[in-house]
Amino acid sequence: MAVIKRELLSLFILLEVLSILGERVLKQSVSRIRPGQTPFSLSIKHGPDSQGIWTAWFNIDHPGGNGDYERLDAIRFYYRDRVCPRPFRIEARTTDWIPAARTGQIVHSSTQEGFWCLNKEQPSVETCLNYAIRFLCPVGSLPQDSRVLWSSWSKWSECSAKCDQAGVQIRTRRCLAESLQDSRCQEVSEEGRRCVGPPCAVCNMTCSMGRVNAECDTCMCEEHLLYGKVFLPDGAPAAGAAVYLQAHTPKLLTVSDANGMFQVPGVCPDSQTILEVKKPKYKMALVNVPKSSQGFSSVHVYLKRAEKPYVTKHPENKARREGQSVTFCCQAVGDPAPEKYLWFHNDTLLDPSLYKYKGNLVLKNLKMDQAGQYFCKTSNDAGSVKSKAATLSLIAKDDVPCNPTPDSYLIQLPHDCFQNTTGFYYNVGKCPSDTCAGILDNSLRCKDATVYCCGVTKMETQEIMCTGYTLPIKVATECGCQKCVETKATIRGRAVASDTGEPMRFGHIYMGNNRVSMTGYKGTFSIQVPTDTDRLVLTFVDRLQKFVNTTKVLPFNKNGGAVFHEIKMLRKNPPITLESTKTSMISLGEMEGDNPIAMLEIPPDTFYRQNGERYAGKVKASVTFLDPRNTSSVAAAQSDLNFIDDEGNMLPLWTYGMFSVDFTDETATEALNAGNVKVHLDSAQVRMPEHQEGMKLWSLNPRTGLWEEEGEFHLDQRRRSKREERTFLVGNMEIRERRLFNLDVPESRRCYIKIRTYRSERYLPSEQVTGAMVSVINLEPTPGYATNPRAWGRFDSALTSSNGACVPAFCDDQNPDAYSAYVMASLGGEELEAVPSSPRLNPLAIGVPQPYLNKLKYRRTDHLDRNIKKTAFRISVAKPTPNVAEESNGPIYPYEKARECEVAPYFAAHFRFYRVEGDRYDYNTVPFNEDDPLSWTEDYLAWWPKPMEFRACYVKVKINGPLEVNLRSRNMGGTHPHTVGKLYGIRDVRSIRDLEQPNLSTACLEFKCSGMLYDQERVDRTLVKIIPQGNCYRESVNSMLHEYLVNHLPVAVNNDSSQYMMLAPLDPLGHNYGIYTVTDQDPRTAKEIALGRCFDGTSDGSSRIMKNNVGITLTFNCQERDAQQQSVFQSLQNVPGQYSASPLRERIAVKRPSRNRVVQIQGKGIPSVRIPQRVQ
Repeated sequence: MAVIKRELLSLFILLEVLSILGERVLKQSVSRIRPGQTPFSLSIKHGPDSQGIWTAWFNIDHPGGNGDYERLDAIRFYYRDRVCPRPFRIEARTTDWIPAARTGQIVHSSTQEGFWCLNKEQPSVETCLNYAIRFLCPVGSLPQDSRVLWSSWSKWSECSAKCDQAGVQIRTRRCLAESLQDSRCQEVSEEGRRCVGPPCAVCNMTCSMGRVNAECDTCMCEEHLLYGKVFLPDGAPAAGAAVYLQAHTPKLLTVSDANGMFQVPGVCPDSQTILEVKKPKYKMALVNVPKSSQGFSSVHVYLKRAEKPYVTKHPENKARREGQSVTFCCQAVGDPAPEKYLWFHNDTLLDPSLYKYKGNLVLKNLKMDQAGQYFCKTSNDAGSVKSKAATLSLIAKDDVPCNPTPDSYLIQLPHDCFQNTTGFYYNVGKCPSDTCAGILDNSLRCKDATVYCCGVTKMETQEIMCTGYTLPIKVATECGCQKCVETKATIRGRAVASDTGEPMRFGHIYMGNNRVSMTGYKGTFSIQVPTDTDRLVLTFVDRLQKFVNTTKVLPFNKNGGAVFHEIKMLRKNPPITLESTKTSMISLGEMEGDNPIAMLEIPPDTFYRQNGERYAGKVKASVTFLDPRNTSSVAAAQSDLNFIDDEGNMLPLWTYGMFSVDFTDETATEALNAGNVKVHLDSAQVRMPEHQEGMKLWSLNPRTGLWEEEGEFHLDQRRRSKREERTFLVGNMEIRERRLFNLDVPESRRCYIKIRTYRSERYLPSEQVTGAMVSVINLEPTPGYATNPRAWGRFDSALTSSNGACVPAFCDDQNPDAYSAYVMASLGGEELEAVPSSPRLNPLAIGVPQPYLNKLKYRRTDHLDRNIKKTAFRISVAKPTPNVAEESNGPIYPYEKARECEVAPYFAAHFRFYRVEGDRYDYNTVPFNEDDPLSWTEDYLAWWPKPMEFRACYVKVKINGPLEVNLRSRNMGGTHPHTVGKLYGIRDVRSIRDLEQPNLSTACLEFKCSGMLYDQERVDRTLVKIIPQGNCYRESVNSMLHEYLVNHLPVAVNNDSSQYMMLAPLDPLGHNYGIYTVTDQDPRTAKEIALGRCFDGTSDGSSRIMKNNVGITLTFNCQERDAQQQSVFQSLQNVPGQYSASPLRERIAVKRPSRNRVVQIQGKGIPSVRIPQRVQ
């Protein structure tokens, strides 16, 4: 008994000591947390934090380049007042809150130098993670606040831990200063301490059959045996699927065999036991063990392919004033559906416990330092993804939201309006359409109910003196914040065969799983881009199965308007017959004088029907390969060659070939699947040695347009023999629901090329063209012959904005010739010209200074052969050398300096394209850039009254005479009280000569359509005056048009035979009247379609060749005039009194000319009316 008492006493003393030590540990674990931080990880020992205070977390570098450098001197440079002079401790963790010690990476840290991680020190191809650091500083070395400014500490919160586990308790206090901007309010507002959860209860689990296991989390039935089989989505057996018992900690029970079969003893058939079945690339499946009274039971498990998350709603750019609130929203889909979202501000993770966010991030009482970029990140079992970054612009409470002074903006004047100071240009001013902080309601929305932009708020009318007349012009004099112009984005184009140009007639167009449109007889299509679309992915499907299904990621103009795309469809190879019981080899890539890039090996007995049954018999196989050695095939490439890495970043791929596979039974009625297919890649075709190590197999997800990894390659020793000198890389794949595959390498050597497009060779900032499509083809040069590319590897496109475009391309800083690229640009399907490179380089014209221009080896495509088109140039994409002034200002920017490329000023180096000026000229009294719908201004004299409905009108004028003639339409207000007699604008065009009839030419001339003005209250019938230049007189007027105008009052009086006046019809009359009208959401599209109909002389056709005797509106006879005779343009006077409109029907009664010339008003099936005319 005494011994027992002594042992109990010793045990009691030991428990007392442990209790005291535990209490001491808890007291020492109290840690202070600054706003924006989370409590310390329980796995990290923080030591005596009571001797100091922790700083905020810093993240000033990213792991691109050589690694991640969080240098103390750099942190002090950016955050001078936030770090003490001599910190005595440093802590590092990733932006995903993983302590550096747990990442397994090799890192370095020092309280004197900071923290650094080098990519070259990491194993294999792993790169450094993105780290953030903080410092422990002595108390008093950082700004402290006075205790009287703070409230008392709140009570400690409940312990966050579960039973018998460690957790954290939190308490808070608040600053009592008058303003939270007071620097003394920056002290600690939250504290945490460790705690232990309540003791766990004794296991009270009961089982309806069997017994409880030792962990008290499931029931066991030793005499029961479960049989199971796992199937893939197409019904084929799923080998290697792991089967787990669902519990607090899932337990691995078994793995399925080659036939997808498995056996599990000991599970209870009570319908309550749940099994988890997992297989890489497939979604985890849950299955309940069915009830059974026998000693065995069976289950079938059907797997579904797991899909990486894909962002469907990206955060939007917002503008706010200091003190207001803002909401950013992010939404992603995937299978399984992503649930957890993380938000980042300027690449630094926002503390989830502080901001309490999920898919939506709400920021209240905004402060100026919260401006910047915000993006979200979400994950599921298949991977992660990041959204596009949204910019939050902040201004102080009393600041003006927009710069009231307009920017300089020059417009071109007519050829007879030369100005002594500015030549043929006039500064009309322009307000940049940037997002601004307007009047907001109090609700917090993902998308603001009203979006505000900087725009013109005040204009004044000025007069421009021309030769013999004056032009009114409205000039912007003040900018302000107002509601943004509502616009709609549209894409249009045509789908044609890449080899012959044959149109894909009546093909289906899918967005995701939804069919959104069809192609027409000529392969044309037009699609309105849905609101909030960030990445437009479309799949073109040929119903006749002549072409490979083609998935494209199409750029579009987010500011509104139409963008033209020509979709090149790859023609399917004719099917060959395979024997399912024999090994089959199919070549991938056939180039004369060269070996195939790869071989497709199909083992025997590898084909399955859609229900999972093995197929035996003959197989029809169509395998179509896109060979990058054929540079003409680049336009037929699928998607945009991007993938999402494990961190959620979108990264580029370099392709060595794409192929499409179609397997059917012998009758071609049932599609077949294939498993265990091998791809043998000829390593000699991979000219870059570093690419061989990273080569992978990829499949295309047609819903997202992204490539997803299917497998890796490894060296194939089996195929190597004494006679076979080539070595092969082999990769395994399965051909199931996806039929498009790629041989690609992730490539990290990336840059941006700065491109600007212009209306002419003058290259003026105000003549930049927005909405032009700039494309870059990345090339792999043949070693030693940089001008003779061996193959293309990537294709990228971007649209120009008001500040040009930054197009991604591969580059190298060690070898300037490692990558080269072809660059081209087009606008509305029309190719733009590049700046010439011969007979000598002109750096001022090209836009790039020397000596960098020589290093880039700029050459236009016609450099050596003048017969080649001038619409592209080639460069060596030499990455700029750091600290070299000539290379630090464009046109090539490192990938991490994308923002610098986007905001680069006009005078920074850039490459240029220009539009060859035609024989047309447009002048608007209220300036408007047709490439930028946001430049539209509310005004009665606006040429286009509605910003989302652009109506283009043309007349077709025939000229009888030996010369081509300039024609002008002068458009003024006709019947609206606000605009009568005032000029809307003028249009000039030159007639096109008929090649077969030398004394005949024709022109399609635009005029302003009649209709409602911007206030939508009253129509205006535009007074249109059509004036040919030279010694011309009017011969005839379309009789149907004449009859229409006479029957629709009022009527314009035509007393001058050298011109023609009409009050434009309100109705879209058509080609029989010589009036061609088209309405579209994009002004250029409306004009292009109407012009094509006018050229064709029909109401529904289109032609680029002028048909001179069809659908004519007016006919003039123009002879060569005497040299001393003044032109009509020179004698034209801008006098409103010239306008005359009569409420009565027009009476044409003029003096008879000395010669009996007559005008015939002609119309199909209508008698001619002879009207005498006055000779000039």
